[in-house]
Amino acid sequence: MVRDREAGLCLAAVVVSGFGTSALWLVSGVWVRDLTGSDGLAALCLLALWAPAPAGPLFGTLADRVRRGPLLIGANLLLAVLVLTLLTVHSPARLWVVYAVLFAYGAIGVVHDAAKSALVATAVDPALLGDFNGLRTSASEGMKLLAPLAGAGLYAAYGGPCVALLDAATFAVAAGLYALLRVREGGPAPLPGSWRERTRAGVRSLREHAGLRALVTAGGATMLCAGVNGALVWAVVDGLGHAPAYAGLLYAVQGAGSVVTGLLSGSALRRLGGPRFAAYGIALTGAAVALRAVPSDAVVLGCSAAIGAGLPCVLIAVFTAVQRETPPELLGRVAATADTLVFVPNVAGLALGAGAVEAAGHRLPLVLAGAGLLLTAALLRQSSARAARTAARSSSDASPA
Repeated sequence: MVRDREAGLCLAAVVVSGFGTSALWLVSGVWVRDLTGSDGLAALCLLALWAPAPAGPLFGTLADRVRRGPLLIGANLLLAVLVLTLLTVHSPARLWVVYAVLFAYGAIGVVHDAAKSALVATAVDPALLGDFNGLRTSASEGMKLLAPLAGAGLYAAYGGPCVALLDAATFAVAAGLYALLRVREGGPAPLPGSWRERTRAGVRSLREHAGLRALVTAGGATMLCAGVNGALVWAVVDGLGHAPAYAGLLYAVQGAGSVVTGLLSGSALRRLGGPRFAAYGIALTGAAVALRAVPSDAVVLGCSAAIGAGLPCVLIAVFTAVQRETPPELLGRVAATADTLVFVPNVAGLALGAGAVEAAGHRLPLVLAGAGLLLTAALLRQSSARAARTAARSSSDASPA
């Protein structure tokens, strides 16, 4: 797949910008913690980054108003300039700059991701979209393993400004890679109505497409339960009698599982279809989350690998279905809406898991989250089977007597 020039350039841009993002995501919290000594203020970095996400459908409208290639180039250059303002942060008095940059970073990132999904659907052969999204997942997981270590090392050696420079450089390189794409984009179609009506058109398109609606709903439910599981990882480590650093091993094993799934997802999607591929992945994740309650190193490590392998399945299925099934003039809005509905529940799940572990420990919440995932998988299979029967019946009714 990477022999396809346009797909290779898109993938390279994703990898390069993802490296800088992952590095800054970790370092921003450490930086604030060092400046203030406050864990709460450090945690607000993640909140600032995620705060614009619920407005995804609104931001996605911008990706349908202009040509996606120039928008991606401009967004990456703007992000490169934006993170350079972090070079002015040397004391707690400039803390507001960190939060402002992270908030703007999150908002621009929503537009960037919507435009990227739309451009990929144009630049990459439709038959290769599953392979591309799988490789993108593998690359993203690889960056999550490598970039935080690189960012932490740079921060320890040279401080936060050096990491900001690294991040700016990655966005500049990504802009250059997008500029090399040879994609013929027509001028954007006129969008009738007000901004609110245009946004609603994207939401309505997603809601009225039964297959996409079922996948996105399953994705949101999956990420909600995954958030609960993620919030319990420290309690799992403590229950095994290990130091907190042991969580790094669990994350590494989980990342390795995701990399494997990403590499195999293209052929799996072609063989199983999106709904079945997603449902099997959700079911694997559910079983693994529930079994994480077993106080055994071998079991927990195996479950981490299984979660890493299963969790990306629904995400890859959603990304690919949105790109294949959505009209080009609506793709930015639909992609942004789908991202919001899938990823925002993860934040809610983190909060829910953090509260649950205080009230009931980690084993019961893990079992309940696993059961929720298994139920989600069953409902998705039921929904896709019903849709297939409806389509077959409609085709039969339409056939000439």
